[in-house]
Amino acid sequence: MTTNPEETGFRYDAELAEKIESTWQRTWEQAGTFHTPNPTGDLSQDLDASSASAYGPPSDLGERESLYIMDMFPYPSGAGLHVGHPLGYLGTDVYGRYQRMRGRNVMHALSYDAFGLPADLYAVQTGQHPRITTDANMANMKAQLRRLGLAHDERRSFATTDDDFVKWTQWIFLQIFNSWYDPEAQTPGEDGTGAARPISTLIEQFATGQRPTPDGRPWQELSHAEQETVLQDFRLAYVSESPVNWAPGLGTVLANEEVTADGLSERGNFPVYTRTLRQWNMRITPYADRLIDDLDALDWPSAVHRMQVNWIGRSKGALLRLPLTGSESSVEVYTTRPDTLFGAAYLVLSPEHPQVAELTAAEWDPQTPEQWRGGAASPAEAIAAYQRAAAAKTDADRQQSREKTGIFTGSYAENPATGQQIPIFVADYVLMGYGTGAIMAVPAEDARDWEFAKEFGLPYVRTVQPPADHDEDTPYTGPGVMINSANAEVDVNGLAVDEAKARVTAWLAEKGLAEGSTQYRLRDWLFSRQRYWGEPFPIVYDETGTPIALPDEMLPVELPEVDNFAPRTFAPDDADSQPEPALGRNRDWVEVELDLGDGPRTYFRETNTMPNWAGSSWYQLRYADPHNSSAVVDPVNEEYWLGPRDAKPRGGADLYVGGQEHAVLHLLYARFWHKVLHDLGYLTSSEPFHRLVNQGYIQAYAYTDSRGVYVPAAEVEERAGDDGELTFWYQGEQVNREYGKIGKSLKNSVMPDEMYDAYGADTFRVYEMSMGPIEQDRPWETRAVVGAQRFLQRVWRLFVDETTGESVIAEGTADPETLKVAHQVIAGVRDDMDHLRFNTAISKLIVLTNHLTKQGAATADVLEPLAIMLSPFAPHLAEELWSRLGHESSITYVDFPEADPAYLVADTVTAVVQVKGKVRARLDVAPDISEADLEALALESSNVQRALGGAGVRKVIVKAPKLVNIVPEA
Repeated sequence: MTTNPEETGFRYDAELAEKIESTWQRTWEQAGTFHTPNPTGDLSQDLDASSASAYGPPSDLGERESLYIMDMFPYPSGAGLHVGHPLGYLGTDVYGRYQRMRGRNVMHALSYDAFGLPADLYAVQTGQHPRITTDANMANMKAQLRRLGLAHDERRSFATTDDDFVKWTQWIFLQIFNSWYDPEAQTPGEDGTGAARPISTLIEQFATGQRPTPDGRPWQELSHAEQETVLQDFRLAYVSESPVNWAPGLGTVLANEEVTADGLSERGNFPVYTRTLRQWNMRITPYADRLIDDLDALDWPSAVHRMQVNWIGRSKGALLRLPLTGSESSVEVYTTRPDTLFGAAYLVLSPEHPQVAELTAAEWDPQTPEQWRGGAASPAEAIAAYQRAAAAKTDADRQQSREKTGIFTGSYAENPATGQQIPIFVADYVLMGYGTGAIMAVPAEDARDWEFAKEFGLPYVRTVQPPADHDEDTPYTGPGVMINSANAEVDVNGLAVDEAKARVTAWLAEKGLAEGSTQYRLRDWLFSRQRYWGEPFPIVYDETGTPIALPDEMLPVELPEVDNFAPRTFAPDDADSQPEPALGRNRDWVEVELDLGDGPRTYFRETNTMPNWAGSSWYQLRYADPHNSSAVVDPVNEEYWLGPRDAKPRGGADLYVGGQEHAVLHLLYARFWHKVLHDLGYLTSSEPFHRLVNQGYIQAYAYTDSRGVYVPAAEVEERAGDDGELTFWYQGEQVNREYGKIGKSLKNSVMPDEMYDAYGADTFRVYEMSMGPIEQDRPWETRAVVGAQRFLQRVWRLFVDETTGESVIAEGTADPETLKVAHQVIAGVRDDMDHLRFNTAISKLIVLTNHLTKQGAATADVLEPLAIMLSPFAPHLAEELWSRLGHESSITYVDFPEADPAYLVADTVTAVVQVKGKVRARLDVAPDISEADLEALALESSNVQRALGGAGVRKVIVKAPKLVNIVPEA
């Protein structure tokens, strides 16, 4: 089968490329060329009729070794794709096509992460239902992607908004809700302990008395609501009243990971405030150690590995209990530097710390400095005002502010190392979410404590010896030996920091004032959103407000219709506003009569929705078994595609490609969900993605006017001055040029449709893959695309006469020189493809093409491997050329060429001949020359004879074929 180009001519241009590409795309779709069989279920090969086609998959595909390739979920934007989006999709497609030719059963598909804020905000602005917007955007993106000729199994495609996908997202949520983390449980398939277990096992412990209830009453005497209150402290999905990040401009709360360091929302850059609200959370924190430790088994970029480790923030230190003056109580602080206790000059509590109220004195001591009082008449008044101000700030604002503020509580604690009474302050640079929400402040060894101490006139004592040249007016945070650190019971002076830490901790432990502790920066995942466009929670509440899981047969819970998609108090600039979800408007949906086992009763649905991270936390499982209606994934299919192997002990997709911007958010969440399902016995794999590659960004010129506002790059005019220097103009005004990430915000987008129309999809594919290593950023230059087109035109002319359309393939076999070039290219391309070096693989294909072009004609024995090696990059053209070579089946599953070792041996190598250690001659010799022959040639060399000057030879050292060292007689 070949494309008939008579209507468009025989020159390979955009018009002919479009005809070839559309022809082969139809053929692939009709034949199911890229249909990938599962071991079992509706996608097993024995149920797949497409394999009967000549262009369908081979009949033994399901028996081959699996290879699972994934792209990060695209969100269906209304603007569609720009040329930066397909970079990762093309990389995975090229690699997948190559691996099919290497004999693998490659599973590759693409779906849509279709819930989320953009469609919701558009609905708020226009009143159009988010589903209409989302479906239209997906249709546009599918059309753009189809033109690329991606080798996806379209049967595995879905959207997170599909009812059956929502059903299983809600089902997974219920598994998490109905689980707890048992630190004593054996981790499935591993040596460690700690794993999720069904909540029923915890209930059994309470019911049998194995585990006492918090107040000591028998479990059976607790009401259902009281029992649930106890379980909420253990469930992996739970409701809590806690400080959250409230973004009025988005009308929703955000997880910590969705707030930038500037205290703005990651999406939209809206101000974020702290509010205490009742919200759903995921108890991800018990998994902190496994989330860090298991990274070592993954093939991930070091930068992403480091970002996850830093975000989880595991630190080893000690919990210290510092006695309160005049009280039997103490304040518990966490520190990673117990060795510096001798320098602790004051304590600081977070404004939200539960002991603030009890430590707030009734009145100021007359000796209290004015700057400690905050200008208030009493400690209670000062601290209440301070707490209100702190609540309006984000964690980032509080930690990054150079201005240190605080209020003295009026209370003191005892420093057990020095016996001194140290003041206790409330200050917002301490966060309740880290450690205990209280710190011992050591100004001499901590920059923030130093700034606070200077502001409030507090003393400092150095406990670590700084270098001689250290500025005395600054803290010292580096290494050194301990100083000023001794009392009658313990002396750590002169010790290194690590030894001093252990000594001080042990001394405090003997006094009952400390124990070692590991703390984490990671907080539980805030899982509620006050938006409309998200998965409803499969939860109802009874009249007591107790959350109750819906049974599986009631899934999915579908979104109701509402008359307004905006949260009820949508107030973008109102820091004091409170979120009220849009779902709450439909009272007929919220108040529902259900029979959950004890007769019909009225319940109240959860009116928050899940964040869009929910669907992307498990979609790797749906690809593996996309139509399963009875299980989240069939165990046989999951093990085949994601199960552990020797090379990937924790399992997961073999290759996952996407942007580094998801290093913490999506990747951390997906790992958590996957591990919970693994612990509960649903999965053999304990990690979702074994190998991760972050593709770079495509950058392009962007232009700003005199206001610094970006103008459309496509409408900017270049002008050359008299001196030849280029200037840039937009609507008669000179503008400035810069480089930036291609996209809407910089108004420098280039749409792939433009490239399809001007050059064809294969040219676009080759250009993007040739621009540089896939992991690196690269500049887009539309004028350079023609270079990729000229390369493909040269390939075309090796097969086809552009005038007649007839074959120009020469008879016979290639000459030895051509075979040598061809096999060296084959060896190089295979190595490049194995290591994702697509740009250098294309360079080698250009070398072979240029060689064949200079020869004037090429024979089938070198054109066939050229077409096969080109196929991953320009699949439509390669399929057409394969057909013109006389083949009547797809090139997709043809074996990738192997280099003949005989052609990889160099014809000659250069042997260096030294006399008395100095190079005197270089000889071109055969690679397999013997030591005796090489010695003879060296001694016969005229340059060597001149260097010897008639002297005899005492010794000859030969290392064939590259070195001869001659030692003359003295």
